[in-house]
Amino acid sequence: MKDFKPLKPEKTIISLRIDVEILKKIDEISAKTDISRNELLVQCIEYAIKNIKE
Repeated sequence: MKDFKPLKPEKTIISLRIDVEILKKIDEISAKTDISRNELLVQCIEYAIKNIKE
């Protein structure tokens, strides 16, 4: 059995300009799923990167 080692991934703060209507939809989904706007955006970006057709 491997030893558990907690990791703290490096993160940085960025600025993002986004359409108001998209932000409203993001906030609705965030409220429905009970996760923060930031976490929802991170998950959406990760999904998009993993599934992009290059």
